[in-house]
Amino acid sequence: MGEDGGTDVLVEPESTEEWLSRAQELVLVALDKAREVKDFPGRWKMIISKLVQVPSCLSDLSSHPCFSKNALCKEQLQSVSKTLNEAIEQAELCMQEKYVGKLRMQSDLDALSGKLDLNLRDCGLLIKTGVLGEVRLPSSSAIASSSSVEPESNIRVLLARLQIGHLEAKHKALDSLVEAMRENEKNVLGVLRRSNIAALVQLLTATSLRIREKTVTVICSLAESGSCENWLVSEGVLPPLIRLVESGSAVGKEKAAISLQRLSMSPDTARSIVGHGGVRPVIEICRTGDSVSQAAAACTLKNLSAVPEVRQNLAEEGIINVMINLLDCGLLLGSKEYAAECLQNLTLSNENLKRSVVSEGGIRSLLAYLDGPLPQESAVGALRNLISSVSVDVLVSLGLIPRLVHVLRSGSLGAQQAAASAICKLCSSSEMKKSVGESGCIPLLVKMLEAKTDVVREVAAQAVLSLATISQNRREVKKDDKSVPNLVQLLDPSPQNTAKKYAISCLGLLSSSKKCKKLMVSYGAIGYLKKLSEMDIPGAKKLLERLERGKLRSLFNRK
Repeated sequence: MGEDGGTDVLVEPESTEEWLSRAQELVLVALDKAREVKDFPGRWKMIISKLVQVPSCLSDLSSHPCFSKNALCKEQLQSVSKTLNEAIEQAELCMQEKYVGKLRMQSDLDALSGKLDLNLRDCGLLIKTGVLGEVRLPSSSAIASSSSVEPESNIRVLLARLQIGHLEAKHKALDSLVEAMRENEKNVLGVLRRSNIAALVQLLTATSLRIREKTVTVICSLAESGSCENWLVSEGVLPPLIRLVESGSAVGKEKAAISLQRLSMSPDTARSIVGHGGVRPVIEICRTGDSVSQAAAACTLKNLSAVPEVRQNLAEEGIINVMINLLDCGLLLGSKEYAAECLQNLTLSNENLKRSVVSEGGIRSLLAYLDGPLPQESAVGALRNLISSVSVDVLVSLGLIPRLVHVLRSGSLGAQQAAASAICKLCSSSEMKKSVGESGCIPLLVKMLEAKTDVVREVAAQAVLSLATISQNRREVKKDDKSVPNLVQLLDPSPQNTAKKYAISCLGLLSSSKKCKKLMVSYGAIGYLKKLSEMDIPGAKKLLERLERGKLRSLFNRK
C-alpha cells in the first residue's frame, strides 16, 4: 500500500485468512515466472530479491495475535496480492515479448520494484508500530460512516493510516486528524506516539501540495501544544519546515513559520535552526510575508538572537536592517515588539553589533517606537545597551531623556525598570545628571521605590542615588514627601532586599537636612540601621551615628 497514488484495492467479501492464502499462492507463482524471464535480467534480479522476502513478511504478519481482528492486515494483504498479480502479468509479457517497447517495460518494472518495496515496508511497519495490538481497527469505509467508534480508537486508526496505506488514504486520514485536533486536541495528544510524529514529518515532503499543507497544519498544532517538541525535532522536522518557509505555499509558509516560532524557544533547537540554514528564509518572511507569517518569523528571530553564539551569524544574514525596518513598518504591533526584543538581545554584549545597530539608524527607530501609549521594556533595554556606543550629546539631541520620562510615567513595570537602569548608565557626568533631574523624572523614580519587586526597587534606588549626588537634584528629592519614608523602608535588613546599600547612601546624602533627619528617625531608620551595622553593611554605622547625634542634640535643646 505504498504512496503510489494508485487506485484503491477493491474490498472483497473474504476473510483475512483467505487473503493470506491467496497472497501465499501468488508469491510462489510470481517467483516461478520471474525466474523464467530472460529479458531485462538486471531488473528481474532486483524484483526476485524482493519477492523472496514476501513469504517471511507474510508469516510475521499472520503470527501476530491480532492478525485476524485488524482491518489493516486485510487491506495490506489485498495490496500485496495486487502487486503480486502485477508481477505475474509483467513476467508473462516479458516471456512472450508482448510489451510495447523496451523503455516502457523498463519503466513498468522499476515501478513494480518500488511497489514491492512499499509493501515490504508497510508490512514491517504494521508489526513494529504496535497498532495491531492497540485496537481492533475498522475498515476505511467504516471510519467515514460510523459514529459508534470510540474517539480514542478512531484517532489511533487515523494515526496508523498516516504510516500505512496509499497516498489517498493518508490524505483522508490527515483531513480527519485536522478535524479531530480542532474538536478535541487533548484526545489526539493522549494517544500520540513517536512513530506517528515520524510519519507526519515524512509527509511534509510529500509530492502533493495539499498533503504538505495539511501535514504542516497538524504539526503546527502539535508544536503549539508544547507537548511534542522533542519528538518533532528528533524526528527531523526542522529541515522540511525550513524548506516550506522558503518555498511553500502561503498556508505552508504561515504554518511552518508558526511551528519554528514555537520550537525555537529551546536554545538547542534555535542552534539547530541556524545550523540547518534557517536564518535566511525566516528573514525573508519578515521582509515579504503577510502579517501573521511576519510576526511568527520575527518571534523566531527573537528566539534565535537569545542564543549568544549565533548572534554573529544572524548579523551576517542582515538581521539588523530587517529588525529596524520592522520597528518602522511592521504590520502588527507584535512584530514590532519582537523586533525590539531581537535588537535588545543583539546589543547585550557585542560591541560590533552595537555599532551596526547605531550605524543602521536603530536609535531613531527605537525612540520612535517608544512614543506609543504603552512603551515596552525591550525597546528601552535596547537603548540602554546602546548608551555606551553613542556620545551623550547625540542621545540628548535625539530626545532620549523625555522618552525615558514617558516610560517611567506610562510604561509597564519592566519598562520602568529598564528606564531607571538606562538613567543610571546615562548619568556619567554632573551636566547629564542635571539635565535628567530637570526632566521631571525624580518623583517618578521615588514612586518606583514602593514597587513590590526587589529588583525594581533596587534599580530605582540606584537611579535616585546617582541623581542625588548633585545639590540641585538633592533639593528635588527632599521636596518629595515620599522620598525619605520610601528610602527608610528600603533599610529592611532581609537578604531579599538588595536595595539597602543604595538606600543607605542616598539617606546619607539627605542627612545634611535637619528636616530629613527628623523624618528618618520618625520612620524608624535607627532601628534598621542598628541591625545593618551589626551586619557590617557599608555606610550603616556612619549614618546611624549621625542620626543618633542629631537625636541627642534635640533632647538637650528641649531641656
